[in-house]
Amino acid sequence: MIKGTFPIEQFQRVQTPFYYYDTDLLRDTLRAINKETERHEGFSVHYAVKANANPKVLNVICQAGLGADCVSGGEIEAALKAGFPSNKIVYAGVGKSDWEINLGIDKDIFCFNVESISELEVIDELAGKRGKVANVCFRINPNVGAHTHANITTGLAENKFGIAMNDMEDVIHESAKMKNVRFIGLHFHIGSQILDMGDFEALCNRINNLQDQLERHRIKVENINVGGGLGISYGHPNHLPIPDFKAYFDTYAKKLRLRHGQKLHFELGRAVVAQCGSLITKVLYVKTGAFKQFAIVDAGMTDLIRPALYNAYHRIENISSDEPEEAYDVVGPICESSDVFGKAIDLNKCHRGDLIALRSAGAYGEIMASQYNCRKLPIGYIKEEL
Repeated sequence: MIKGTFPIEQFQRVQTPFYYYDTDLLRDTLRAINKETERHEGFSVHYAVKANANPKVLNVICQAGLGADCVSGGEIEAALKAGFPSNKIVYAGVGKSDWEINLGIDKDIFCFNVESISELEVIDELAGKRGKVANVCFRINPNVGAHTHANITTGLAENKFGIAMNDMEDVIHESAKMKNVRFIGLHFHIGSQILDMGDFEALCNRINNLQDQLERHRIKVENINVGGGLGISYGHPNHLPIPDFKAYFDTYAKKLRLRHGQKLHFELGRAVVAQCGSLITKVLYVKTGAFKQFAIVDAGMTDLIRPALYNAYHRIENISSDEPEEAYDVVGPICESSDVFGKAIDLNKCHRGDLIALRSAGAYGEIMASQYNCRKLPIGYIKEEL
């Protein structure tokens, strides 16, 4: 097994389980993003904070010049604390509460991505009470499917997200009657962990048709926000540590018919942080069953829920051993049968105390951790700390 390079001596001094973030790889990833977006005029990337809100990780991303895509008031607060300028923060979500909307208005964020007419009315009312005008983009549900897990598709008509295409013009006209909101664009997002560029091409085609429709009614759009969704290679984190940003951004540059002066916004999360993060855990026991053997580790679904929630795959490596490989079910200590990271995984022979790395866990790992079974939340360390 070709394994990643980790500072094992430093790991042995840290209480497991914990998250480790390779900030060298994170910075390389951010440079790759900036290199590709700089080739295209008007492209702007907002980091999707929901993927990972570790303050030290956010700070590195902020320093690279990205904006922030938030889906809660707490994420807005975390982005501001990390140094993201308020005029580069976008705020989406189907259930924005009053305090969250007020926070966005008070901080003069770039825009609200609005998902219903009722939400628009509340934003107009709350902005009016503060004597302000809030920028809004309308999240349109494009009814475009994506080749990904059913739980992380967001662009189908059956999903809870966004405004139906048939209602798009009516909502835009309603906003024009309101004194305290300003319509500045359209927002879309079709899902996550997408590797087929054809899915993004389909979104481009849908947006092109919608723009043509709006222009026939003399409605101009300043900003187009296509969300994120670009996936990573969970199977090959060592060989493919950085996603194919060139193919991703080129797809939009070639297939989306932007109008003169129009800005194009992206909301990448997983593609930015997933590969730089690993969950480091320790083998507690090696248990031999009737038909298999188990590597029982001290991390569980409370620390990384994705395998239990989505049946998600993470490459698993024994970074302490170079002995011949054996097959193990890698399981945690939680009192749930679903507390399994992988079955029949080939690992270098495991012993009590060996360190195990669950790779590509920088996105939707630490941020989704819980305290079920009264367990402590895992700590996240960046490379410079160890």
